[in-house]
Amino acid sequence: MRFEGTEDYVATDDLKVAVNAAVLLRRPLLVKGEPGTGKTVLAQEIAKALNAPLIEWNVKSTTKAHQGLYEYDAVARLRDGQLGDPRVHDISNYIRKGKLWEAFTSPTLPVLLIDEIDKADIEFPNDLLQELDRMAFHVYETGETVAAKERPVVVITSNNEKELPDAFLRRCFFHYIKFPDRETMQAIIDVHFPGIQKILVSRALEIFYEIREVPGLKKKPSTSELLDWLKLILAEDMPLEVLQDRDPAKAIPPLHGALLKNEQDIMMFERLAFMARRQGR
Repeated sequence: MRFEGTEDYVATDDLKVAVNAAVLLRRPLLVKGEPGTGKTVLAQEIAKALNAPLIEWNVKSTTKAHQGLYEYDAVARLRDGQLGDPRVHDISNYIRKGKLWEAFTSPTLPVLLIDEIDKADIEFPNDLLQELDRMAFHVYETGETVAAKERPVVVITSNNEKELPDAFLRRCFFHYIKFPDRETMQAIIDVHFPGIQKILVSRALEIFYEIREVPGLKKKPSTSELLDWLKLILAEDMPLEVLQDRDPAKAIPPLHGALLKNEQDIMMFERLAFMARRQGR
C-alpha cells in the first residue's frame, strides 16, 4: 500500500514520503500547515488511494478525548428506568461508541482523521496518548476492552493554533505542508480546472501571489480561496483584460471577497489604491 497522490489531489514528493512512512510505521501522521492547504482533504485522498473507509472526528473547542472512545448516557438510562423500559437491565444500550471505537472495530483497515486537534483543550492530546499507543481502551461500565485487530491509519491535522505536548509529538510522524510554489499551484489548478486558459491562470497567479506578499496582511489567501476565486471568474465569464490591464489605482482585485476575508485587509488595499492614485497625479 503506497500513496502516490490521486487524480484529484496533487501531492509533493516530500508529502508522499511522509504519508508512506506513517503508514509503514503505523504512527499517527501529524499534518500541520496554513488553513486551506489541503490537510483535511489529504486524509480523504489517502482513504481513496488505499481503498479504505474514512472515519472523521472533527474536533471542536468543547471536544473531550473520552468522546472519541465512548460516552455513557446515564440520563437516558435513568429516564428509561422511571418509565419501566426493560432495556435498562443491559447497560450496553446506553454506551455510545466514539470515533476511535469505530476505527478499532472496523471490519476493514480504516483511515481515522482527527481533524484540527489544536482547537481542543491543551490536555486533549495528552488524554489520547495511551489509546493511540496501545490502540486499545477499557470500557469501565461494561468491563470490556476494545482493541484494534490492526492499527488503523491515523491522520491528525493542526492549524498551529496551539503548541502540542512533546509526549504527543514523539508518538507521531510529523509533516508540515508548505504553501505551494507557483509550479505546484499550477498543477493543482489543472486538476480542478482542466482546459482552463493558461494566460488567465498565469495572470491570476501573479495577482494571487502579489496579494500574499503584501506586508501587514492579516489573513493571506489560501489555496482553497484561490480555487474559489478562479471558479467565480469563470462563472462570471470575466474578460481576460480585467486581470491583464488591472489599474494599479484599483488595488483591490475583482471579486476580492473570495480572497480577502476581513475588513482590515480590505481597508489596507483601499489605502494602497488611494496612495497609487495620488502618486499618479
